[in-house]
Amino acid sequence: MPTAYGAEFRQDVIDVARKGEAPLSQIAKDFGLSVTTLKRWIAIADRKDAGAGPAPAESVEMRELKKRNRLLEILRRAAAYLARDINPK
Repeated sequence: MPTAYGAEFRQDVIDVARKGEAPLSQIAKDFGLSVTTLKRWIAIADRKDAGAGPAPAESVEMRELKKRNRLLEILRRAAAYLARDINPK
């Protein structure tokens, strides 16, 4: 019969695996798991994390930062274009 592991134990193992300091096979061996079990836990956690998404305040901030980045990119290109006319090579 499969061994039942607690949610806290699973999260600890996933956190160690996500750090990437050791191969999954070594992490699984250290915690007494199979590599398949560890990979499945990570995949499930990834799906849960992807569904969570950023908080609404973070979404607003992200939109504003992307807008600012687009504007800065336009200004950078405009400055490069105008500088080309000033210093012909």
